[in-house]
Amino acid sequence: MILKELRISNHLSQEQLAQMSGLNVRTIQRIESGNNASLESLKCLASALEVDVSTLNQEKFIMDKKSDNWKALPFILKCWFVFNFLQTRPSRKSASRIEVIGHISGFAFCCLGLINEAALVGGLIMLSTAYLYHWLKYQGDKYGIWYDHESAKGS
Repeated sequence: MILKELRISNHLSQEQLAQMSGLNVRTIQRIESGNNASLESLKCLASALEVDVSTLNQEKFIMDKKSDNWKALPFILKCWFVFNFLQTRPSRKSASRIEVIGHISGFAFCCLGLINEAALVGGLIMLSTAYLYHWLKYQGDKYGIWYDHESAKGS
């Protein structure tokens, strides 16, 4: 069920969704953790999120390029996402992986920079790449454009 992804893409906390849907916060937590929900609960959640009940029952959250979130993304950021991920369907998981690799290798090369200046330059470039991907993850979370179910971990 994609309740958590839909909630986060709408920039809602569990408490806010509970208030909007008339359900208990604990009910929402149980549904998000994978427990079955009653039809009445699903109807309340679907109404609050302005989606169909069938949408809530999907297993994977896929952002449509015609969606409001993608349309709201500034053109330059669309270009950055496509260019930096070399894919039109960016995933938060790949951004996190590149960020971690960039930080680790950047710090390692900066330490080697005590011996060799070229390594220091390479380390600084790797660190700047890592910070670029951190910023891209922030923008992806802000606009809710990720294609994987891991997008919920950022909020």
